Amino acid sequence: MTHMAPATMSLLGDKTASKLSFFPESASSFSGESDWVFWFISIVCILFFIPISVALFGFAWKYKKGKGEKAESQIDHNTTLELVWSIGPSFLLVVMFYFGAANYLNHRSVPEGAYEIGVDAYKWGWGMNYGRGVIHPELHIVAGEPTKLTMTSKDVIHSLYIPAFRVKKDVVPGRYNYMWFKASGPSEKVKTDEECAQLAAKDKEENRSWDYDERQFTPDGYRFYDLYCAEYCGTNHSQMQTVVVVHETQAELDAWIKKYSTRGDEDPAAYGAKLYERRGCKSCHSLDGTRLVGPSYKGSFGTTRDLVGGGQVKVDENYVRESILNPKAKVAIQQGVAYQPVMPSYKGQLSDDDIYSLVEFIKSLGDASASSTPAAESQDTAAETPAEASSETAK
Repeated sequence: MTHMAPATMSLLGDKTASKLSFFPESASSFSGESDWVFWFISIVCILFFIPISVALFGFAWKYKKGKGEKAESQIDHNTTLELVWSIGPSFLLVVMFYFGAANYLNHRSVPEGAYEIGVDAYKWGWGMNYGRGVIHPELHIVAGEPTKLTMTSKDVIHSLYIPAFRVKKDVVPGRYNYMWFKASGPSEKVKTDEECAQLAAKDKEENRSWDYDERQFTPDGYRFYDLYCAEYCGTNHSQMQTVVVVHETQAELDAWIKKYSTRGDEDPAAYGAKLYERRGCKSCHSLDGTRLVGPSYKGSFGTTRDLVGGGQVKVDENYVRESILNPKAKVAIQQGVAYQPVMPSYKGQLSDDDIYSLVEFIKSLGDASASSTPAAESQDTAAETPAEASSETAK
């Protein structure tokens, strides 16, 4: 229960069905017991705080001395009263400890047969590993079934926090941590696949990303619960958030996983655009030329970059592949300022086809090497024209 204390303030800002509620929607088997312990401790504290405050100000007023009056010594005491106010509250503390410890142990005791999902945390995104080569930023689970998250970090300490489930756990580099929960009910599907496809096409035309906050449903049309990083982890910590979708059956979840397991017949550049969204690339690499944590993708393919430690490299297929698998091998410099080598390696997480699709997507944003060829040819033609003209004149 102590893990919930630092996070309670963030609950005040969540949108809930009632504006008077301190908590977001209750959506897991832990919600009821966690809320009960919270309110029990809060009410006990209020019941003690009010009479103590009244007594404090009352006694201060009753026994105050005028200016210049000599203070009097008080050495008498009431043993019965002191025992009552010392031992009595101790019983309440034991009750608080019992329920808090019982809930904590319940959080740590994972049921046998729980559905397991791997979680990779990195600056600044989440990768949920569903097996079959499917790693997606969204967390998808089944209603009424226990789910276990096995979590690790690729860089610094993060903290996975789902307010509606009342669960929070630190994700530490160099080790595995875990949590489990059981969602109460399935997420509502509010948009059809056709409507979602139309919205995705519109986003592509406007060169924008899917806005979860604005639409309040996923690209697959589901309502969702928020998932945050609750441990400050750097510049874009506030953007390290994703969503949780609860499916009604395991078959429905398996169908969703199958949908994202392969590219199929989809155009590589279009699939690369989806990987850009899903794999956290958008948090560090812009599409409009804006400098973020990493270089922008816009018009980058075919250009030449200065490197930390000296030398230059051309942004081609090999450089993009190396930067994905071993991002610290060649760190770029832009306008004399070096980028920080904070990008995690995606080795073992992206297939060759995934990398190929990302390369094609980056190419689609502008290929400098392709555009420079006609320009060079026109310059050669322009250079040859005066020479040919002089030759004709000489003749």
